[in-house]
Amino acid sequence: MPRAVWKGSISFGLVNIPIELHTAVRDHRPRFRLLHAGDLSPVKFERICVRDGKPVAWQDLVKGYEYQKGRFVVLTRTIDIIDFVKAQQVDDRYFETPYYLVPEKGGEPAYALLREAIRASDRIGIATFILRDAQHLAAVEAIEDALVLSVMRFADELVEQHQYGFPDAAGVRKADLDMAKTLVNHLAADWDPAKYTDQYRENLMRIIKGKMRGRKVELAPSAEPRQAEVVDLMKRLRQSLARTGASRVASRRPLRRKRA
Repeated sequence: MPRAVWKGSISFGLVNIPIELHTAVRDHRPRFRLLHAGDLSPVKFERICVRDGKPVAWQDLVKGYEYQKGRFVVLTRTIDIIDFVKAQQVDDRYFETPYYLVPEKGGEPAYALLREAIRASDRIGIATFILRDAQHLAAVEAIEDALVLSVMRFADELVEQHQYGFPDAAGVRKADLDMAKTLVNHLAADWDPAKYTDQYRENLMRIIKGKMRGRKVELAPSAEPRQAEVVDLMKRLRQSLARTGASRVASRRPLRRKRA
């Protein structure tokens, strides 16, 4: 099992469950390092233990208060669930990075109990915890067999919409809306996350590999949609519908076998 990024406990009411925090996402993007411009040597930033002079990983750090020279009180790490709320009430803009909460030895029964209670209630836990020297808001939800913690933004971190002057719906014509709804329905599909790939990463790796071989890589320019002016909005919608319909029909058309 991969090393935990955080160890502590999750508490709700008087129940305390020892858990580990593990990342729930993979980062496939190429990692760049800071280099010294003069000789292209890598530059290190490390957390060094004063006693043994060795670097310390994030997961091995704890927070402590020095109440006397060289004497510390270590603060415990706890994910404190404050409320259980309906997930539908939480704006998606609040959610950030997901992590798996993995029970430590002996905590499995209480972990399963909390998971099933959250699932049965159709609610998510709203909690606070400390990660890397900062307090975070978090959501705890049951997803399949796991309790998943998603780091959240605090309310004052969201920018108010009224600053941007978004248009209201009063100026939308019914004919335009009907045409746009038809286009949406033409593009309707079942959610399949595997069909969406990071094309930026793929192109970036092509460029990097080309440079490694001393070649220049030419990427095909992506077709940018033209701006839909008010005067020809309906025309653009019709063109989009025609193109979408033709591509859908072509994708469903069976291949004809050549006659012998």
